[in-house]
Amino acid sequence: MNTIIGTYECKVDAKGRLLLPAPLKKQLTAALQDGFVLKRSVFQPCLELYPMSEWNLMMQKINKLNRFVKKNNDFIRRFTAGVKVIEMDNLGRILVPKDLVSFASISKDLVLSSAVNIVEIWDKELYEKSISESEVDFADLAEQVMGNLNDDDHGIS
Repeated sequence: MNTIIGTYECKVDAKGRLLLPAPLKKQLTAALQDGFVLKRSVFQPCLELYPMSEWNLMMQKINKLNRFVKKNNDFIRRFTAGVKVIEMDNLGRILVPKDLVSFASISKDLVLSSAVNIVEIWDKELYEKSISESEVDFADLAEQVMGNLNDDDHGIS
């Protein structure tokens, strides 16, 4: 799967259906036939939409965990809690199940935000709050996360 690019605003209807914005849908064309997996985010109050090919890669990694180690079993249970297989309908909409709507505090206005190879689905108000948190110094975070990447010929650092 290619890198997904962009941040898009859209609305969810009373039944939990959201119409994927055309530029995002175009990027996901290869994944439309295989479907998607929708799950709770580990770190944020949002949802993560995995193209099935990306989900299968993640499951290959998780399947390597020794399930006779309790913390591994606990992780698998929590990571897969609320996971749903999602398909797009003929109108280009996906249905967000009620339990996941509740988890992510989704109201009407949404933000779909690319996260490399998956799409995060946020309630708009929570998304705006998360990216403008004053306690997170993005410059410091960028330095900590990306500052030591000198092993690349493209000059990331």
